[in-house]
Amino acid sequence: MLVYQGIKMDFIQSVEEDSIADEIKETIYKKMGRHTSESEYNSWSNSLEYMYKVLNDPNIPSDSGIAIEYNIPQTSKRVDFMISGYNDKNQPRMVVIELKQWKHLEKVEDTSLVSTYTGHARRDVVHPSYQAWSYAQLIMDYNASVQEKKIELKPCTYLHNYIRKDKDPLDDVQYEEYLNQAPAFTKGQVKDLRSFIKSFIKTGDQKEILYEIDHGKIKPSKSLQNSIASMLKGNKEFIMIDEQQVVYENIIKLSMRCQKDHTKRTIICQGGPGTGKSVIAIQLLSKLTQLDQFVQYVSKNSAPRNVYAEKLKGTIKKCSVDNLFKGSGAYTEIGKNQIHTLLVDEAHRLNEKSGMFHNKGENQIKEIIHCSMCSVFFIDESQRVTMSDIGSVSEIEKWAEKRNSCRS
Repeated sequence: MLVYQGIKMDFIQSVEEDSIADEIKETIYKKMGRHTSESEYNSWSNSLEYMYKVLNDPNIPSDSGIAIEYNIPQTSKRVDFMISGYNDKNQPRMVVIELKQWKHLEKVEDTSLVSTYTGHARRDVVHPSYQAWSYAQLIMDYNASVQEKKIELKPCTYLHNYIRKDKDPLDDVQYEEYLNQAPAFTKGQVKDLRSFIKSFIKTGDQKEILYEIDHGKIKPSKSLQNSIASMLKGNKEFIMIDEQQVVYENIIKLSMRCQKDHTKRTIICQGGPGTGKSVIAIQLLSKLTQLDQFVQYVSKNSAPRNVYAEKLKGTIKKCSVDNLFKGSGAYTEIGKNQIHTLLVDEAHRLNEKSGMFHNKGENQIKEIIHCSMCSVFFIDESQRVTMSDIGSVSEIEKWAEKRNSCRS
């Protein structure tokens, strides 16, 4: 969903009239029923003034499409700024820009993270180039219009308050992969960012490309489907036997039925240690993705996610892998029925609240059922080991009933 869309000429006029932040605020309330905080409003006013300076160049077409706050479907992620148009071969292009107001940051050793002051506290967050790259990759992996019309996305990030220095932590060698994929522009680099945009966009599109992306169906790309399938092919540890195959086939039928009859379903799969619940979950991730569903493997603990994600690395990009494997606290802000199927492994380990300090969301089971058309819980109640583990058959059944999800 696009919160703001127009052409460059509209955007320039709105900024000059000091109305751009108000337009975004009003649109968010109309489309999402959400009030805008003062800090969010101020960040738009600040950052968009800088984007005004960047775009105030006659060689950036006046009819290029401009989108602000694009909510990536099936997620809670929002792209800050997008510019659309055609290159010199009349091929569709989109520049994706992640805007940051940071003034300082420090590297976090041997990770894709940096440490900075954001949200009224110092936090470890992903490197801004990784964030821009991962958002663009998510759109490319799941937007059918991008795939079919060969719309190429070019991500970058703009830290307009950040003063870069020699041997800056922003440019540390551990972030080289992300910077190559999504360059970082900082204070004083307006001309450089302009050049980046102009190298990809030569003529305007009257926001036609924005329309295609906003109305693109959710469909995993062939490369993503093939990569997951190749991970399993010939791998003995993922071979299913006897009852595992029966469970697998039944879950596929129910999940696909959700897409056809638009009926919400919750499936509970019980089994003790060694019964192959995780094998079934990974096989389902592969098969349902090949059946054009947006599917994610979910677990509270990172260990099982990391094991399977590691097996995929080398065949597809890291950010694509990250989008397939999620923690159980990732669904606190996602709307109703936004994801086709969620496969929840070790569901007995789910918590009530999410976040490092257990202060986010309401209930992980409720949130998972709420945001998916089909939710599959793999559970062994005997393995609940801490007081915070709330995963039980009765708790899942309770929330399935409250969210009008048929129990299977």
